[in-house]
Amino acid sequence: MRKTQNTKLVTALMLAFSSEFAAAAGFQLLEQNVSGLGNSYAGSAAVAENASTIFFNPAGMTQLKEREFSVGVAAIGPSFKFSNNNSSVGSLAGKGNGGDAGSWAAVPNAYMSWALNKDLYAGVGFSAPFGLKSEYSNPWLGSAQANSFAVETYNLNPSIAYRVSDKVSLGAGVSWQHLNAKYKRAAAIVFPATATVEATLASDAWGWNVGGLVAVSPATNIGVSYRSTVSHEATGDIVTRGVPVPGVDALKTSGTKASLKLPDTAILSATHQLNDKWELLGDVSWTGWSSIPKLDLLRTSGAENGLVAQSLDADFRDTWRVAVGGNYRYSQNMKLKFGLAFDQSPVKGEATRMVSLPDNDRTQISTGAQWVLNAGSTLDLGIAYLMIADSAINNDQRNADPSKNRGLVKGNYTGNAWILGAQYSMPF
Repeated sequence: MRKTQNTKLVTALMLAFSSEFAAAAGFQLLEQNVSGLGNSYAGSAAVAENASTIFFNPAGMTQLKEREFSVGVAAIGPSFKFSNNNSSVGSLAGKGNGGDAGSWAAVPNAYMSWALNKDLYAGVGFSAPFGLKSEYSNPWLGSAQANSFAVETYNLNPSIAYRVSDKVSLGAGVSWQHLNAKYKRAAAIVFPATATVEATLASDAWGWNVGGLVAVSPATNIGVSYRSTVSHEATGDIVTRGVPVPGVDALKTSGTKASLKLPDTAILSATHQLNDKWELLGDVSWTGWSSIPKLDLLRTSGAENGLVAQSLDADFRDTWRVAVGGNYRYSQNMKLKFGLAFDQSPVKGEATRMVSLPDNDRTQISTGAQWVLNAGSTLDLGIAYLMIADSAINNDQRNADPSKNRGLVKGNYTGNAWILGAQYSMPF
């Protein structure tokens, strides 16, 4: 009965939440559990304190009890504010700085693991590894480049783990991933009531992940993990809304498709039990963002079938993230958590910084607490503040063709974010 109830809970979470803002650099979401939030996800591939290890390192399942379940949610509240510095928007009617492009969003997770025998474990996880939402007050001076942009992913990750010896465990999994994306901009035309163009796409794709966990000593663990790229071939529609103007290419309605290879990630983590009170954690991770040089929306119907309707030139670079953390055993039933991380942005500079993703390097400060409840269950609470470096933008998309003239957006962004989370884990 309890297993049936847990399965229903996972299904409900899949339907109830959406992940639409990236709390890591780019549009990656690290919030695949809350037990790691208080440590800024330091030690993520070496910590195996609940079933959420399925995402960060499936080999960690060998450190769990016979059956475990974990469910959590993180609420992310970003803020991105633009200040203009001699932008040139051409014929676009929009004015103003767009207000705050950030808004609160929820990121869910749920995991279940069980022992098939004393050395072989299986599990399944539900997570949301990538997400983004930017939305400006409409219209604004950058409306021809973007009014709003949203990406959300959902990931199902069945996994296995095998204890090779008392010191070494290995794990692997496959991922089925669903992606939704929606992009909306104004048409840069000379017309009192500017129309908007909306592109909506969806895709399903597969990936895989592997990991290893080594007990170097009774006090020290080292974890390594790798999660593959996921290649999406998304399809959908481009739809014109508002007042169309005949003969303007940007206002044609058609089917569309786009290829998007979401990046691979690699993590090296360590934990060390310093004494009875303190545990130290460290993390170095790499993300292969160069898999996204740009995103081309191709028309798949109409008079311009096969032609590019819109290009988003990301020109992303690969990035590194470094995190350190500590756990303090306050009492037998309470653990206090602390963390600090630096996360490099995939955006190379002001010329390729997009209004739909005004990203920059960020520093994360975190704290949290874990309580041991009845029957070995635990409750984790975490809070983090992200300080995002001020971001200059000089994105020039001016063109002599009115249907392709999206203006020059030049100025600066200030940004920050709060993350709050809760997670419940239990053996059953």
